[in-house]
Amino acid sequence: MFKPLSLFLGLRYVRSRHGNGFSSFISASSTIGIALGVMVLIVVLSAMNGFERELAQRLLSIVPHAEIIGVNEPMKHWRQQVNKVEENPRVIAAAPVIKMSGMMQKNAELKAVELRGVDITLEKQVSSIEDYMVDGHWLTSTGNNGTAGAGNLPDNQVVLGAGIAKKLRVKVGDTVQVLLPKQTLSPQQKQQQLSRSFQGILTRNLVVTGIFKFGGTVDDSLAYISLSQAGDISHLKQGQVHGIRLKIDDVFQAPGIAREVAYQIDHYVYIYDWTRSQGHLFNDIQLVRMVMFIVLVLVIAVASFNIVSTLIMAVNEKKGDIAILKTMGAGTGVVMITFIIQGAVNGILGSVIGALLGVYLALNLTDIILAIEGLFQVKFLSADVYFIDFLPSLLNWPDVYITVITALVMSLLATIYPAWRATKVEPAQVLGQL
Repeated sequence: MFKPLSLFLGLRYVRSRHGNGFSSFISASSTIGIALGVMVLIVVLSAMNGFERELAQRLLSIVPHAEIIGVNEPMKHWRQQVNKVEENPRVIAAAPVIKMSGMMQKNAELKAVELRGVDITLEKQVSSIEDYMVDGHWLTSTGNNGTAGAGNLPDNQVVLGAGIAKKLRVKVGDTVQVLLPKQTLSPQQKQQQLSRSFQGILTRNLVVTGIFKFGGTVDDSLAYISLSQAGDISHLKQGQVHGIRLKIDDVFQAPGIAREVAYQIDHYVYIYDWTRSQGHLFNDIQLVRMVMFIVLVLVIAVASFNIVSTLIMAVNEKKGDIAILKTMGAGTGVVMITFIIQGAVNGILGSVIGALLGVYLALNLTDIILAIEGLFQVKFLSADVYFIDFLPSLLNWPDVYITVITALVMSLLATIYPAWRATKVEPAQVLGQL
């Protein structure tokens, strides 16, 4: 059976190297180092992919993908505006919103809150807030909020984040007082009001009907009331809202889609998207991803250059063999490829072993971390700080391919200099010393 001479010699030298203790140790170290670098890099990239997925699917299930807010005056006829916005094929759903900031009080406790006046039905199409209710229920229809299925419940309901409820020490059924600055219709009027004497505050008593727990800072600041209640507090006319919230088909294209939608509306508006309010999380993930990729590639590079030491030792040991081969007519290419193959075996073994281990760990990373947390009774991620309480993982096969190719290329580059040195062996000088 035909076998190229370089391949035959390279594989034979690899097998014979196991008899030399020190050379075998250096060779094994380079293989293990490459395998560890590839494995850790695949696991880290998978974890970063997992965080991006959770950011898109979890955090942005509550945070609006984009918002279009009126500048000088509220938006009129919001139902027609919502229907017009939803004609865009990139928009999945749209819902009106009235935004207010104030203080919420219960006895001696006081907490700053962001109140969102929302349509009870449409809000559930742009937000998954109802899925995170831990006590009570979502806002229910009232007799004057203009939604279908109106009942006789009073229009003073409020749904709080768990952080607000904890701070105020309230539960479902309790009454809280909201303190708000007197609302005006435009920024110009607000500016005029600043120059006047203090005009007092608006107060409203609201009944807590539900508490949601999402994680992170959202629970500590956000509260929902009905659109009709918010319109009454803000002194808006029937059909007027501050803006429209959008749910789009591709969250990473939010800025462009939001601009496209805004141009369809005959109203002077501000354009906001999640990259402004929560974009720092995505940027942090990308930064950590890039830094870890560079660091772990350098680890692979260091392990790969251990191949240089292995091959230089092999060249010194095989000088006699090289001289005999050259005397028998073996060309420079045969000698060089022989040692390249010998060194490439380390890179191939390390890359394959590391890729297999990395893929296995990436596919089971969440369960492994949960098992470690249960074993040592620790918690690596806290839902009170982060928006998730587990370590996510999403294996992206292109990341695996890029990692393995990078390791193989570095391994091959590390073999070039020792293989070139092997071609410089002078047969007459070496054989004369034997």
